[in-house]
Amino acid sequence: MQREGSIGGSAAIRIRVTGGVLLVAHLAFVAWVTLRPLDVPWVQPPNLRPLATIRADLALGGPAAARRIGEGLALLAPLGFLLPMVGGRLHVSPPASLIRTAAAGALLSLGIELWQTGVPGRVADVDSLLLNTVGVALAHALVVPAVRARLRRGAERDGPVPLLQEETSQGRTPTIPRVGLAPWTDAPLAPDPYR
Repeated sequence: MQREGSIGGSAAIRIRVTGGVLLVAHLAFVAWVTLRPLDVPWVQPPNLRPLATIRADLALGGPAAARRIGEGLALLAPLGFLLPMVGGRLHVSPPASLIRTAAAGALLSLGIELWQTGVPGRVADVDSLLLNTVGVALAHALVVPAVRARLRRGAERDGPVPLLQEETSQGRTPTIPRVGLAPWTDAPLAPDPYR
């Protein structure tokens, strides 16, 4: 049985499996980049003031600022399209999908920042959390709506995908589960009129 609005058939399975493999590979890369110890002579204190590091990067000016801010935006950006790819849903509210994906990216970034407090040479930075979340949201907004629209057009061209295997041209056959009496009742059993 498929969920309402999900992609149907073997194409859905291939898309979701590919998305899952890419997601695991990307998360392994992110863990390697962000959680390995650094051998540095001194470490800056953690930044808990929003936009302080971004302002400091912008004060550097030019390519150095663009590189540092771009790295923060790009680190988790692939999650913006990999998470919906793993979900495999075509018919979903775009704002709800964006909020759900950005929230997942923010939680993952928060987890990374908290883990970095125990890694030698790494410190937590609230601006990394902000940049990572914005990167996830931008990637989602730029990629996912266009891909979903294209997949929906392809699904409409190929014909409707039934939500349940039991569906026919007349609709689903309703099933009613049999309900028995509780074992502690003293009510006499009535004869079954259908026997």
